[in-house]
Amino acid sequence: MTSLSAKIQDVFDEPACDNNRGKDTKARKQGCSKPLTPGAAAGGCAFDGAKIVLQPITDVAHLVHAPLACEGNSWDNRGAASSGPTLWRTSFTTDLTELDVVMGQGERKLFKAIREIKETYAPPAVFVYSTCVTALIGDDIEAVCKRAAEKFGLAVVPINAPGLAGSKNLGNKLAAEALLDHVIGTVEPDDAGPYDINILGEFNLSGEFWLVKPLLDRLGIRVRACIPGDARYIDVASAHRARAAMMVCSSALINLARKMEERWDIPFFEGSFYGITDTSEALRNIAELLVGKGADAEILDRTDTLIAEQEAIAWKKLEAYRRRLQGKRVLLNTGGVKSWSVVHALMEIGMEIVGTSVKKSTAEDKERIKRILKDENHMFEQMAARDLYAMLSKHKADIMLSGGRTQFIALKAKTPWLDINQERQHPYAGYDGMVELVRQIDLAIHNPIWGQVREPAPWDCQPALEEDLASTKNGIATVNAFNEFAGAPAHRFGDR
Repeated sequence: MTSLSAKIQDVFDEPACDNNRGKDTKARKQGCSKPLTPGAAAGGCAFDGAKIVLQPITDVAHLVHAPLACEGNSWDNRGAASSGPTLWRTSFTTDLTELDVVMGQGERKLFKAIREIKETYAPPAVFVYSTCVTALIGDDIEAVCKRAAEKFGLAVVPINAPGLAGSKNLGNKLAAEALLDHVIGTVEPDDAGPYDINILGEFNLSGEFWLVKPLLDRLGIRVRACIPGDARYIDVASAHRARAAMMVCSSALINLARKMEERWDIPFFEGSFYGITDTSEALRNIAELLVGKGADAEILDRTDTLIAEQEAIAWKKLEAYRRRLQGKRVLLNTGGVKSWSVVHALMEIGMEIVGTSVKKSTAEDKERIKRILKDENHMFEQMAARDLYAMLSKHKADIMLSGGRTQFIALKAKTPWLDINQERQHPYAGYDGMVELVRQIDLAIHNPIWGQVREPAPWDCQPALEEDLASTKNGIATVNAFNEFAGAPAHRFGDR
């Protein structure tokens, strides 16, 4: 655990984070994320965060060294998509039992599991994840991985991020450290060029990066590695030969971007592919960084031409929705890059932001929101479920955009809701993604079901109910009179 403690202190002392630089030494060592408390696992642990970052590397076998439940809780926990290999969607676990723990069979069982994966699937690499149980009993996964790599002739990468280490966000950063220590820089590409870039912190949720990549292809820009979305092991291993990088989610992988700049002189910027303006700005920044690293300056003109063409197409498509959505109020209960990029995107078509969560946002994210909204009262760190419900039930928002965990609050308040977190079914990145986002918002708000569910229930209409009761009583009285005449027993009101 000594090396793990050192890694944790290293990522807590992140110099690329403006918020971290403003702390004193003691506060910096404590990190940014609150420690986990018993029973508060819904937000994810360090192991969960590491798995989120690494599992979208699609041709790698991801082996969880733990009892079965750890893999069951973490498998496919994010809607990333692959254009090829499907090995990443196969669950691998050593499935430790009480007997394995008591008899000290953990390391032996791990070695056998790696051998079986090698013989059955022949992947280019196996990622081995430490968990709470194996960390507590002292299994040395680094030694096992080193021995297995020598024995079987493939890359075996230890991911030392047990859940007890801390939060999901810490796990994101520990996964990045594993890539830096064991993967990136281990393969020298023979086709490196002046237009190679890395995209960091992009997960290809619902395949949305595939809406952006064609734009880069038209500019002659090659994505050397998209980490982790739809990545291949060899792409990540040769990512150190890119000329520039774009950071999409700094709260997760800022340490990866900063250390790649220090080690291999790969400049980076933080941008977003959500919204028309931000997509255009991201393409311009990529082109400028490449020119700064020696690419031909003509790419700047080609970028401007492409942006003008794509913006004109997108705005023409969006015009059909502007009149229907102008002035509609949006409550955004998410975090990270979406807390400001989606805000900007929706304001571009005339929608009003009545609130946005900044719980998972960095200091830079919050500053962007302040500049965009010009009203800090619309920012909230965390809103309790009852407060969200009160806000929605009073019709202070026309729609809520959030993740699946808060959808039932909106539905109970009879308010339209749209999923924009990792479980979403539609891609929202790039110009076409922005059009799709607006289309889905329009469909949600103007769905006729909301008019029906907001009508009072029949049993809430007191006058009509009283008339029905009177009619029922009269009917029963008539039946009783007939039954009395026929010699049958009378019925009381309320009898079944």
